[in-house]
Amino acid sequence: MRTGARDYFALPEDLDALRRSLERVAREAKGREDAGRFAAEELAGSGFDAMIGRSPALLKALDVAKRVARHRDVTVLLGGETGTGKELLARAIHYSGPRAAEPFVEINCAAIPEHLLESELFGHEKGAFTGAIAAKPGLFELAHGGTLFLDELGSLPLDLQAKLLRALEARVIRRVGGQESKPFDVRVMAATHVDLRAAVAEGTFREDLFYRLNVVSVVLPPLRDREGDVELLAQAFVRRIASAYALPEPRLTAEARAALRRHDWPGNVRELRNAIERALVLSPPGELQLGLADETRTTPASTAPSQTEDAGTLPFPSDLATIIRAAAAAMLERTGGNKSEAARRLGISRPRLQRLLDGLVDN
Repeated sequence: MRTGARDYFALPEDLDALRRSLERVAREAKGREDAGRFAAEELAGSGFDAMIGRSPALLKALDVAKRVARHRDVTVLLGGETGTGKELLARAIHYSGPRAAEPFVEINCAAIPEHLLESELFGHEKGAFTGAIAAKPGLFELAHGGTLFLDELGSLPLDLQAKLLRALEARVIRRVGGQESKPFDVRVMAATHVDLRAAVAEGTFREDLFYRLNVVSVVLPPLRDREGDVELLAQAFVRRIASAYALPEPRLTAEARAALRRHDWPGNVRELRNAIERALVLSPPGELQLGLADETRTTPASTAPSQTEDAGTLPFPSDLATIIRAAAAAMLERTGGNKSEAARRLGISRPRLQRLLDGLVDN
């Protein structure tokens, strides 16, 4: 045992114990193999190759991210406007680094009620508060060995900022209602679309926590500053979304490219993806009528869109079933109520069109 043996057995008396030990070792080996395979699959879909673009502004940010990805423990603060792809970049850093086979755990600090956020981060013990009927590990524990990604960090309440700072400095957490300090081994990445320096000046964000998190800062540029990237992203989204919806992939025409370049995309990559998805759903199969998206974007907030416009009848964003039903209804309206013609343009059968109109989405 002193020279490294894991266990020992006296045979034949310990034969059953030996069998159980071998089964446990086999399960652990398979778990490591599965984790490695999962990491490889995630890297293929979430690595730096998923960050599409060639603009100097994007490449500069990716160069910094790739450098930091090689280091296991460096804390990273991701900045940039809403919709620029901060979560995607955080995943790329994780799955391209030495912690790739371990968990990537994320939390949106703005989406969790304040009274539950501490329990989500640090966990709680049984009876810590009303409704705590059992002990629960927090995200720091669940991310052990991997990465904890704190999205919308600027929304973190001041009292939780102090507790987060203490945890990061000591590398231990204490569950709500608990007395035991639990060490953790995670890389922390945080993201925000707000100016944390301004928040520090206003007193809404702790200066010491800002400097603790701002070890390496990576700021993703807005889409309007990424010259030439809009068309590359649009082409990728067309291919991906058409495949997901089993639609023929349309060609990105010169007219469509010009429309893409004219818009400044205040919602950034997220807005672009939504516009492509909306256009694909509403256009006849094999076509991409970006004018449908343009009508929605350029309608003033104070003016209600015409109910005869296809874009105005689409409840977007919404759940997939609602979008598909609205798209089918819009096509039926375009054909003057001719269901056979509407089904032909959508590339589906008339019975399936009827199911879609009835809200029965079948894949």
